Amino acid sequence: MTSVAKSAPRHQRFGYRINAVGVAGALVVGFWIVVALAAPAIVPHPIGDIVDTDYFGPISRELWLGSDYLGRDMTSRILMGARYTLGISIASVIIAGVSGVMLGMIAAITGGVVDMVLSRFLDALNSIPSKLFSLVVVAAVGSSIPVLIVTMAVIYIPGAFRFARALAVNINTMDFVVVARIRGESLFYLIRAEILPNIIGPVLVDLGLRFVFIVLLLSGLSFLGLGVKPPYADWGALVRENIGGLPYAAPAVIVPSLAIASLTIAVNLLIDNLPTKIRDRENS
Repeated sequence: MTSVAKSAPRHQRFGYRINAVGVAGALVVGFWIVVALAAPAIVPHPIGDIVDTDYFGPISRELWLGSDYLGRDMTSRILMGARYTLGISIASVIIAGVSGVMLGMIAAITGGVVDMVLSRFLDALNSIPSKLFSLVVVAAVGSSIPVLIVTMAVIYIPGAFRFARALAVNINTMDFVVVARIRGESLFYLIRAEILPNIIGPVLVDLGLRFVFIVLLLSGLSFLGLGVKPPYADWGALVRENIGGLPYAAPAVIVPSLAIASLTIAVNLLIDNLPTKIRDRENS
């Protein structure tokens, strides 16, 4: 047993196997998070200032990612766009996750009429196409950051509910939960101490996937002109407003597309390659 522990790679000595692909995904996600947090302090130019006499300018020493259709610095707009893309998406997935998971656990533990009403209502909400629902809400209420956050959170609450409920139903039938019920423990105790700790891993993975869906939905809405209001813009809006540069292979339209792709792919790689527990080898 001692020889196994000594010969094991350093990243395996603490009981987990770390996948290099997952590490790469985590680094990319971490990079964009740092960019989003530090964007106001590191942008080289104000995002609304015209700094180039030409439109769709090429990459240069002064303009690292070229200029957009008005001659504004794309580096500054990409950095600030990360702030809006990640900020709105993270806020939406937190609201959707917390609400959906809590309702799912309550439905699984309570059962009966509560479970039936919640399930039928959220199934009906889930049957509405997400893009159609978001287009109707944003077009009716108006496009603002709070509206975008709440709209996308509502769209993904039913999915989080169904996933958490399916997990919680299985845990709810286990002996330790039955014993807790016999002891007279409250609903809050069952959720906090018995159900949630046993489903938190799969729930976090599911929320990672929903984060990707929200990023893509936000980008789609912004591409249709229903995203963040100008002069501010998320990455989807940057693609839309610079689409005229596509025939010229302008960096202004390519770079925000690559930013969206890099974030969504990195999140997928991260959640698909999370550290896994190494099997106990003492008996081998």
